[in-house]
Amino acid sequence: MTRDTVITGENPHHDKPPMQDRSGLQRTWAMIDNRFEEILIVAGFAVFIILINLQVVNRYVLTFIEIGNITTWTEEIARYIFIFVSFLGASLAIKKRENIRVGILIDRIPEHIRYAIDAANSIFMLYFCYLMVMYGFNLIQFQLETNQVTPALGIPMALAYSAVPMGFLFMGFRLIQALIEDIKGMSVRDGLLTAGISVLFILPAIVFKDGNITLLLFGYFVLFIILGMQIAFALGVSTLATVMATDAIPVDFFPQTAFTSIDSFPIMAVPFFIAAGIIMGNSSIIEKLLKLSDELLGFLPGGLALVAVVTSMFFSAISGSGPATVAAIGTLLIPAMIKQGYHPGFSAAVVAAAGTIGIIIPPSNPLVIYGVVGQQSITELFMAGIIPGVLTGLGLMVVTYFISKRKGWSGDRDSFSMKGTLKAVWDAKFALLVPVIILGGIYGGIMTPTEAAAVAAAYGLIIGLFVYKDLNLKGVYKSLASAGITSAVIILLIVMANIFGRLITLEQVAETVADFVLSISENKLIILLLLNVFLLLVGLVLEALAAIVILTPILLPMAMEIGVDPIHFGIIMIMNLAIGLITPPVGVNLFVSAGVMKLKIEEVIKGVIPLLITMLAILFLITYIPQISMFLVELTR
Repeated sequence: MTRDTVITGENPHHDKPPMQDRSGLQRTWAMIDNRFEEILIVAGFAVFIILINLQVVNRYVLTFIEIGNITTWTEEIARYIFIFVSFLGASLAIKKRENIRVGILIDRIPEHIRYAIDAANSIFMLYFCYLMVMYGFNLIQFQLETNQVTPALGIPMALAYSAVPMGFLFMGFRLIQALIEDIKGMSVRDGLLTAGISVLFILPAIVFKDGNITLLLFGYFVLFIILGMQIAFALGVSTLATVMATDAIPVDFFPQTAFTSIDSFPIMAVPFFIAAGIIMGNSSIIEKLLKLSDELLGFLPGGLALVAVVTSMFFSAISGSGPATVAAIGTLLIPAMIKQGYHPGFSAAVVAAAGTIGIIIPPSNPLVIYGVVGQQSITELFMAGIIPGVLTGLGLMVVTYFISKRKGWSGDRDSFSMKGTLKAVWDAKFALLVPVIILGGIYGGIMTPTEAAAVAAAYGLIIGLFVYKDLNLKGVYKSLASAGITSAVIILLIVMANIFGRLITLEQVAETVADFVLSISENKLIILLLLNVFLLLVGLVLEALAAIVILTPILLPMAMEIGVDPIHFGIIMIMNLAIGLITPPVGVNLFVSAGVMKLKIEEVIKGVIPLLITMLAILFLITYIPQISMFLVELTR
């Protein structure tokens, strides 16, 4: 007889003993705990991919055969499901600890102090979530009292707005779980240290109460960034601390801003492009693109290195992500290059540098974010990114060719084969159709960027499941869950940046920065140089997407004031931040490529130097010759 039986008074001969009951409940809870958000995210992704594809079909098929117009409600439902999925994804990201943060300082301090700071960060993030839940439910109550409904289907807006408090409720729950896990091994000394750090965080708001709003806002933001708080929450918590100290704006505006900032059809392109990239990255599309690139260039000196650059350009037109491009291509090519005699550091460096094209050449997630934050045409931004992206690829290929020739790294065969190339083109035909579908659909006026992204995601699923048959339902589930987490981190960043931006607008920070820069010089060329230097420095320590959502509202007005086209400025900003992907200490692409073969980061940095110089030269050309970016845009204006 077990102890459980004695305590519960159950019959030991019961068909399902209490110990088994308890274990079953524990297993059930563990499954719910591990899979709850994932299941809803995957279901949500599947639904809004279908809905947006139906919207495209409706425009060209259903309306033609007079079945009816469904656009009015498909977009509305898809948009609200997207908001729910984004907040659930943010919750799952907290659970899996997959968030954007700056660890330059925090990762170098003693472990017990780091744990105490992390715990203090979690406490403040948790308090932010609590307020978002509390004021979020107040917002729902207001919606119910005023009987506000959605335009198309007449659904109560309270239901749509419930995504905010419910999302932050789940985030708070995951933060509590993480906090409990973090403090389990803490000593009393560490607990007191956490309390002391928390008090120190609060002190500036008390001491400088009714002080300078801008100083408090940016002071808190820099403090939280340095101490390793997730960048999204650093934006939100620094705004909250400033508001509580100065009463600059009511806190109850936060949930409403959180909802309206992402209640946007264009921003839905981000999760769709991410999903399309992950789905196709998990299929044999990459291998077919590599084979095609090898047939085109493999016979030249540095053939495999050139293949890495060209394949990155192909895959960039699918994934829209730099690190995703590096991971997908590096896993296959870096080992092959090393085996063929290339220096390991140079092999990883070429793939890392080539991966930067992923955020320049369309479709580019950073360009979508810039377009949303800066209220610019995503279609024009995509068009403006084509020539700079191709120019970057060609520049990297030229430098790679001459380095390889000097080092004696020959191709994997003697000559070009037309027969082999045509066969590779035919084998890769479905992969090559992806950019045609995306860019052709957008530039041809057939689809919006969001619709093109949704069609690309659906296309990737169909090709992977039914054509190449290298994707199963389990793979689809994993791909959509991964896309949910990745996109949610970006969307939460936008939410918090909009909350942060309220105070930036109120305090006219953009105007102040413009006045300061113009006081240094009114020469457009010098100001562009200063902007480039500033953005390059930002790229050293801040992830590209975070830099875009934070800096665009501040720098874009100044760029426009000196006569820079906002589309051109977007390309300048993206080019600078692309360079940041291969510059330490953050340099995401460097770490991804180094991780493929467990190389020392110093080896990769040494190999990337000539490629970095090349990209800086291309940045200089793009900055001072706007026609490079604007040529295709001007043709359509």
